[in-house]
Amino acid sequence: MEKLIVGTLPPPRFSTGALKAGDVHFCYGSKDGLLWPILDRIFDLGLVYEDSQYAITQREHFLKSRKIGVCDIVSKAYRTKIDASDLGMQKAELRDVLGVLREYQSIKRILFTGGNSKNGPEYFFRKQLKLAGNNLEVVSNDIPRIHRFTLDDRVVETVSLTAPSGSANRAIGSMAAYKKAKALDSNFNTLDFRVDQYRPYF
Repeated sequence: MEKLIVGTLPPPRFSTGALKAGDVHFCYGSKDGLLWPILDRIFDLGLVYEDSQYAITQREHFLKSRKIGVCDIVSKAYRTKIDASDLGMQKAELRDVLGVLREYQSIKRILFTGGNSKNGPEYFFRKQLKLAGNNLEVVSNDIPRIHRFTLDDRVVETVSLTAPSGSANRAIGSMAAYKKAKALDSNFNTLDFRVDQYRPYF
């Protein structure tokens, strides 16, 4: 494993089993999420979007072939409102991502599916680093923001990708890079923007 995708936690229905049509019972399997459609576009995977073992196997095969792991940083949280918003999480209990990095020494890059906004994956990871007496060092402040840190004499890069959720579309719409691309091509959309952003890091 060389890359680790780190998000927060799935929508509540993935805990209760009340999936929607188009959901895949797998990491980032929500029909409302865009991570798999983005990767589908980048790698031409021909993915199916259904609650089936075939859909799961497609995704597992891709991750293994590309040496990519997935680890949600939140293991448990309470919600003030039963929805998929990170902001509504309370009393979040975190998984030991640093422990995962120590177990898998080959990981060179963490891909956060969101930035440093409250309750986002980078936000929680910074908390873990701080408790360990460590911190992120800025490599690039352009979006997506890139940082690095040293863990046991090993340098790990982090990339904070624009979240693959519909709630991030408004933020994308206000970005200069998106406006420029949209001006050049009126058909350019927020999914296209993410595909272009994610491609170099996967």
